[in-house]
Amino acid sequence: MLLNRHSYLLVLALFSGAVQTDSSLIPQSQRENHWFHEAEAALAQKPIFEPDKKAKNIILFVGDGMGVSTITAARILDGQNQGLAGEENSLSFESFPFTGLSKTYNVDAQTPDSAGTMTAMITGVKTDAGIISIDEDVKRGDCSTVKGNELVTALELAEIAGRSTGFVTTTRVTHATPAATYAKAPERNWEDISDLPEEAVAAGCEDIALQLLNFENNLKQRFPAAANINGIEVMMGGGRRHFLPNQPASDSVDEMAIFTGDRSDQRHLINEWQAQYPGGHYIENQAGFDAVDPAKTNKLLALFEASHMHYEADRPNDEAGEPSLSEMTAKAIDILDNNEKGFFLLVEGGRIDHAHHAGNAYNALTDTIEFARAVKVALEKTDTEETLIIVTADHSHVFTMAGYPKRGNPILGKVVNIGEQEPAQAQDGMPYTTLGYANGLGFRDLGDETDADISYGEPANSGRHDLSRVDTEASGYHQEALVPLEAETHGGEDVAIYATGPGASAVSGVNEQNLIFHIMRRVAGW
Repeated sequence: MLLNRHSYLLVLALFSGAVQTDSSLIPQSQRENHWFHEAEAALAQKPIFEPDKKAKNIILFVGDGMGVSTITAARILDGQNQGLAGEENSLSFESFPFTGLSKTYNVDAQTPDSAGTMTAMITGVKTDAGIISIDEDVKRGDCSTVKGNELVTALELAEIAGRSTGFVTTTRVTHATPAATYAKAPERNWEDISDLPEEAVAAGCEDIALQLLNFENNLKQRFPAAANINGIEVMMGGGRRHFLPNQPASDSVDEMAIFTGDRSDQRHLINEWQAQYPGGHYIENQAGFDAVDPAKTNKLLALFEASHMHYEADRPNDEAGEPSLSEMTAKAIDILDNNEKGFFLLVEGGRIDHAHHAGNAYNALTDTIEFARAVKVALEKTDTEETLIIVTADHSHVFTMAGYPKRGNPILGKVVNIGEQEPAQAQDGMPYTTLGYANGLGFRDLGDETDADISYGEPANSGRHDLSRVDTEASGYHQEALVPLEAETHGGEDVAIYATGPGASAVSGVNEQNLIFHIMRRVAGW
């Protein structure tokens, strides 16, 4: 469809009128931030062809660390798991009608971290690395610089608009990506009060877990005229230790630690949440999850682990049991869609990132495949005529696909060239794998181990190794790395954005990462 200049401007005008929101809800400092208004201007240049349609529901999927090479390798592994050659396979979100690229850098960092990148996506403003939903004028770790620099998030705007809200993650619920939806912190690592320096505690700074407990009251104080605020309906993930006092009495049967609580103030935030929401459900295992009836649930807090949830491949080893990301996504949608006004939901596949940091492609790709299943569930449970679904990553990793393996060669295997049957040899006379890392802990041969984090128990083992007798397709194999580091690092290249539903056509070309917020805000009418 081609538009002349007059028609194009008319479409933009109609679109703006159809979805205009009350900008007074967004602080002046946020509206005047150059990242914010530059993104609004960029969105005004996007071809939006359905100006009369709004999105009742918004689902933002973030595959943490899910760069393009990760998506490609996961696509192939998923296909090969189904008995295909693999390359012709597609993950669920790769069929979305609109695709673009996102520039992920932080204000102060060429290669970003998850706090700064998620802040960009959820507030429309880029910020520094390590900062949670506060603009770049804050000094990292300095509580005194926060006031006046806080940013309103998409989840908060949805709350004010009377929509149901929620997030599910495989990380701790206080980790950077989910935390950016509800918290304001000058340091992403302030997950509970024991993480705060004395001066921050004395100044009255709230840790991230406490901000989750106080979310409804804090938001009402900031927006006293907003009548619809009633708190986050769905919160699922790990991180139980940040809500419990550091006493042996807070032990859980499925944990190996002496106690699972970290809070030095001895507060039991789970009990406090239950007292605040007596009709809400708190759960911490598979049995509790299965017992939740979405039709009768108005609040759900699920903390399945003391720290992060298990990798998807490692879930069977959880003694108490925990749901998959796709199961959590399905349950969240079933609860949130009880609200006729609609909902906002964040879904994070957070352990993709952690497996890469550990140098283990098997778990990174397996968790990416499960992430794609969660997207498929969301597609099945919602109507694309009224639901905008955006799938993206916060950043990439230094994860490579290399060599010239023949079609259908096992993606986790050693390179076998076209027309050959045996693995190719490098100039050092040793075989090499298709997948590898530019830096990190390097080679590990851990057999059928499914917990990638065990790799941190030994020093880095970088460089080349003789893989002739190593099963590189095993879950416990960790790829070789060039530069020895205590953990593999993020990458700085652009990541993909996939979109379907109202406003999805705005996802095209190469974009600043903070544009994602503005697309969601405009089509939701917040």
